[in-house]
Amino acid sequence: MARHGALEIVTGAAVLVVAAGFLAYAVAHSGRSVGSGYTLYAQFDHIDGLTLGSDVRIAGVKVGTVTSEAIDPRTFVAKVAMSVNDDIHLPKDTGAEIDSESLLGGKYINLSPGGDEATLKPGQTITVTQSSISLEQLLGKFIFSVTTLNNAKSGQDSGGKPAAEGQKGGQQGGGLPPLTK
Repeated sequence: MARHGALEIVTGAAVLVVAAGFLAYAVAHSGRSVGSGYTLYAQFDHIDGLTLGSDVRIAGVKVGTVTSEAIDPRTFVAKVAMSVNDDIHLPKDTGAEIDSESLLGGKYINLSPGGDEATLKPGQTITVTQSSISLEQLLGKFIFSVTTLNNAKSGQDSGGKPAAEGQKGGQQGGGLPPLTK
């Protein structure tokens, strides 16, 4: 019985060593870095879809990661901290925008280096920013504008009735057309 227990312990240890090897391989070949970098900050009106660990890229090449997200209690904007590789020296007029990887993909921060001679130092804030664009808001605005345009062209009010019909039958409730179900 004691031999059976020792065999299970050795097998379990072997499984853990193999799992650690797979983990080390995955980290080393995932494109994620566990190395050092310096911290920069940026403030955005909204950061929809941006998460901790999201990429920071220049020209499509990963140069860092998002390390924290918080709300500034005075201005109520999102403050994002990012770690940028030590070998990247960004000009002070660098811009940061939140982009989508694809239509359904995640978000990342795209840095656009400027032409200033002075560079951003660790702990400084990127001041030129563009917030995340919400696909849902864009679709909602598009659908609303198309519906409004179609109703205007066909002579209907926003309820789908001809504009003249909403005006008939006397004015109720302070000049509003009568309510119908």
